Amino acid sequence: MARLDVTETFHNIMFPGHMHTKDSLNYAINFQFQDTDTVIVTYPKSGTTWMQEIITLVLGKGDPTIAQTQPNWARAPWLEQYYCVDVLKASTGPRIITTHLPYHLLAEALQDSKAKVIYVARNLKDVLVSYYHFHKMANFLPDPGTFSDFLNDFLKGAVHYGSWFDHVNGWTSHTKDIHNFLYITYEEMCKDLHVSVQKVSRFLQCNLTEDELMLAQKHCSFNSMKENTMVNYTLIPQEIMDHSKGKFMRKGKVGDWKNTFTEEQSRLVDDVYSSQMTDSSLLFKWECPEKSVRPLMANNTSESHTPREIVQLT
Repeated sequence: MARLDVTETFHNIMFPGHMHTKDSLNYAINFQFQDTDTVIVTYPKSGTTWMQEIITLVLGKGDPTIAQTQPNWARAPWLEQYYCVDVLKASTGPRIITTHLPYHLLAEALQDSKAKVIYVARNLKDVLVSYYHFHKMANFLPDPGTFSDFLNDFLKGAVHYGSWFDHVNGWTSHTKDIHNFLYITYEEMCKDLHVSVQKVSRFLQCNLTEDELMLAQKHCSFNSMKENTMVNYTLIPQEIMDHSKGKFMRKGKVGDWKNTFTEEQSRLVDDVYSSQMTDSSLLFKWECPEKSVRPLMANNTSESHTPREIVQLT
């Protein structure tokens, strides 16, 4: 299925036709979730691959075998993409499902479900830069033009997968409507991966020993994932994803937007952010947080809390 130049518009949101069809999108919004499902929800370039890897390693008790032998799209398929139905039919045991869909398209499907939903958010400016570079290498996405052009389209929501503001606000303002919900940020994972993995394991009710936790942390580090062909997308053919134009996993840093934004562009985003997030109490880290450095020893139970931590488990 090529369709590299096709854009599928669904409920006024654009999706890459390469992986999405009207049928696959309708399948997603009418999906029958199981109570044992774990659902990763993100806006693109917000830590999706990272969370797929964390969950795989948590459920595997730190054993990297599955993470190193099965592509992430096969073990945690995107619900709205055409191949998902076949992957899930062949799956056994609890399912890990990924989606970029906004809340309003999945609200009915998730109603009364006890599936565990993990929402990963990332600060707008870093998402914007990462998404811009991804457009330059992904041949199933349109040419982004200049960064200034892309920034303006992004702020208007006139990009594939729609508005970042609508996506983040939609999911985080409906946490009470989702039985089991965890909110975590990319910046939080960057600052303290140990605590973040621990948080995910507790939410999934999959307790890890300290040794298992350290193994999971080791194999889901950015450097480890960058070299893992199961998650770095080097398995994807060049005509679909042109790795000569960039790497899928570029830097994995917080605050790298400063190397791309002008001061004027930064102020523009700040203004739009302020107007669009008026009713939100979410707080994002815009610069690199000081990483927590912990010794590799057992019985380390220190905790950290985001400015607004949402955890709801029933």
